[in-house]
Amino acid sequence: MTKPEKILDFRLDGAIGSLLICREDKRNAMNDALLEALDRFFAAPPPECRVVVLSGKGQHFCAGLDLSQHVKRNAEETLHHSRRWHSVMERIQSGGLPVISVLRGAVIGGGLELAAATHVRIAEPSTVFQLPEGRRGIFVGGGATARIGRIIGADRMCEMMLTGRKYSAREGLALGLAHYAVNADEALPLAHTLAAKIAANAPLSNYLMLNAIARINDMAQSDGLFVESLATALAQSTPDADEGLRAFLEKRPPKFR
Repeated sequence: MTKPEKILDFRLDGAIGSLLICREDKRNAMNDALLEALDRFFAAPPPECRVVVLSGKGQHFCAGLDLSQHVKRNAEETLHHSRRWHSVMERIQSGGLPVISVLRGAVIGGGLELAAATHVRIAEPSTVFQLPEGRRGIFVGGGATARIGRIIGADRMCEMMLTGRKYSAREGLALGLAHYAVNADEALPLAHTLAAKIAANAPLSNYLMLNAIARINDMAQSDGLFVESLATALAQSTPDADEGLRAFLEKRPPKFR
């Protein structure tokens, strides 16, 4: 009997982890099993892992919900299911582990919600960004209004959902859906280059970037500025801050914890 393939495959190379979604026959579409597997990983990643590169096996990142496994839910059940998505996406965005997503092919619906929870997004020419929920008679429920709406603006997101409009990698770059648009087969090498840079940062600095910036953006300016002062006070009181200053003065790369 053939052993079933892992739904997620993880490999660690030094401080850089590679996390691969393994539902190639479904264009890496999201089902409950994949959602729970992502949650388990990001709840307790290996302590030596400093950065994760997230990608999909084959030609697609994630084609959204796996409608072939759709479960009919009443309003209360759907509410809790959506909140479960929110919990997992929040763990990815704010768990303290930087995540770089390698985007190709379908980055659609829930797949775009997953990508929007990552911190660096690299798109290849085959990438298609879309929110087709209106064409399915449903509504986004995995955090799109709070994340994608903030990236591209509520007005543009509304139009995107009303029309089912598709954006290319270059268009996504202009909108902020991607941070980099590269040629075919260049996303993964760039992701590992960037991951090495991020892994070399001071751990607390990375943690504060992931957790403070988005929250400050949601605050009134005076509140946000106070939180910024707290974050800088924490960062600058660490041994890593001392090492960073010494390294700069000695014209050498820093060696953080």
